[in-house]
Amino acid sequence: MTNKALRDSAMIAVKDCMKVVKGEHFLVVTDPELMEIGSALFEAGLSLGAVTALMEITPLTRNGEEPPEMVSIAMTRAQAVLAPTSKSLTHTAARRNACAAGARVGTMPGITIDTMARCLNADYYAIADRTIKVTGLLTAAKVARITTDAGTDITMPLEGIKAIASTGLVHEAGSFGNLPSGEAYMMPVEGGSEGVFVVDGSMAGIGTLEGKPPIRIVVEKGFATKITGGPEADRLRAMLEPLGRAAFNTAELGIGTNDAARIIGNILEDEKVMGTIHIALGNNMSMGGTVDVPIHLDGIVKNPTVWLDGTKIMENGKLLVG
Repeated sequence: MTNKALRDSAMIAVKDCMKVVKGEHFLVVTDPELMEIGSALFEAGLSLGAVTALMEITPLTRNGEEPPEMVSIAMTRAQAVLAPTSKSLTHTAARRNACAAGARVGTMPGITIDTMARCLNADYYAIADRTIKVTGLLTAAKVARITTDAGTDITMPLEGIKAIASTGLVHEAGSFGNLPSGEAYMMPVEGGSEGVFVVDGSMAGIGTLEGKPPIRIVVEKGFATKITGGPEADRLRAMLEPLGRAAFNTAELGIGTNDAARIIGNILEDEKVMGTIHIALGNNMSMGGTVDVPIHLDGIVKNPTVWLDGTKIMENGKLLVG
């Protein structure tokens, strides 16, 4: 991407997606791996007249790990925060506390310059409309069932849980989302999911599974009890096991709604791909749950068929909504 293209996509993120305006306190949190993007966002904030700060942190070791305390405090003092970091801050107390203090927070874990160019130039108002429709269906549903030809067949109770629309438009005080965005997601009822899901798109912390054995995950009473496949399955177990049983919690069901996103091995973009669903293991605190463990790993399931209370909303990867 040219320097101009990076500047343009950074401006879209800051001005359009985050709605940063003159005089606002705007914070960028980044690390050495994403400093080029962090710097572009910082410059965009300055050009809009915001009171802009840039904090560079040592790269974290896993998605969901807390940043340094001084960064967490700074996030609560800002009105808008963008976090292009190599590991995700989405499912952290730092992010939750910043939103509770009124900050608008956009997390951009592992974002690439290529992803910024393609996905931040998408029609976010069309994505928002589609996402809100799917979110409404998830919130109204009592149970979801997902199947695929690859072997997924899992039932997830949803009754009483409010789904979240990640539209890419983070305009309200206390709101948050990924950038780029485009997903409707929620936690299932804790302890209730049963079945098997086969991750054949990509896995957070591992990357794309194209040309590799899929990861087959057996779920019983809401916890992953058996993870099999090739070396990627071994790597997934190795990330989860040191953190105990809570890391195996079935934490999230998400449905991608971004028609510009592609599976590239980067979970930030992969989980937004329209025509996929993702199921995460680990922390569900950001969705109203009680499982507080410093990890949250999403697995992308390709070409799913999805039923909500027996009504089909996706068939073999074709979204039938909006």
